[in-house]
Amino acid sequence: MTPLGLRVFVSVMLSAAIAIRALRRKSLDCSAAIIGFIVMSIHLATSYRFGALLLVFFFTSSLLTKLGEEKKRSIDADFKEGGQRNWVQVLANSGIASALVLFVGHLTGWEEPTLSSEGSPLVKCLIGGIIGHYACCNGDTWSSEVGMLSESQPRLITTFKSVPKGTNGAVTTTGLLAAAAAGCVIGLTYLLVGFFTGDYRGLKPLLVIPLSLLAGVFGSLIDSVLGATVQYSGICQVRKKVVGKKGPTVKRISGSAILDNNGVNFVSVVLTTFVTAILFLYVF
Repeated sequence: MTPLGLRVFVSVMLSAAIAIRALRRKSLDCSAAIIGFIVMSIHLATSYRFGALLLVFFFTSSLLTKLGEEKKRSIDADFKEGGQRNWVQVLANSGIASALVLFVGHLTGWEEPTLSSEGSPLVKCLIGGIIGHYACCNGDTWSSEVGMLSESQPRLITTFKSVPKGTNGAVTTTGLLAAAAAGCVIGLTYLLVGFFTGDYRGLKPLLVIPLSLLAGVFGSLIDSVLGATVQYSGICQVRKKVVGKKGPTVKRISGSAILDNNGVNFVSVVLTTFVTAILFLYVF
């Protein structure tokens, strides 16, 4: 079996197992499990490193989503048991990366892509975009899930005024530190898997870690700014929870109802992916 054939076989088997497990544990609904299977297969078949980034994001985010469920249930009006995600959320967090992964595979002839000095500048740019994409998604998820459990009072990023927990665009120091850690984990994952699948020379590849850390924080901040401005937040006087839609019993806290949470995530991912791609083009 050729290296590509082996990767395809491993990717299909592993992706199917993970999708079934996620469905049983209610991390994904049926539609999300199907889309997730396709997305994971694409990533793993193109590069084990790309697959590792997706899997680390998925598993760590799912774990943190389930952390402190009782407290989150009392705060989050849209709380779902197990943090179950649908197909829209899966595509919002992996659609752009999947397109970039396929493009990288096409450019490299489906060989393992690297950041070596001899590599194509466009491939390096795309690799940076993929890493930035998952650093952003991971950073946003970690900051939200950990920040919600923080004892400190969140503040709206645009005004720094204290707001209720669960308000879109609210930040805490704990949440920002979590975003930095999340980005760092993505960079570290790419680097460690690369030692087994790539050809690293010198210390330059270590720069992936700080760049990923910055992408995690940048993505989280962009998400917060968008959440505070173009995503509606209000407090329901009956349920005593923050909600994302207007209503007769809802008092506005911040933002306008221009984008929903998926839209905000998509825009922040696009911006972070682009910025990180440019950084990798110049650094590597």
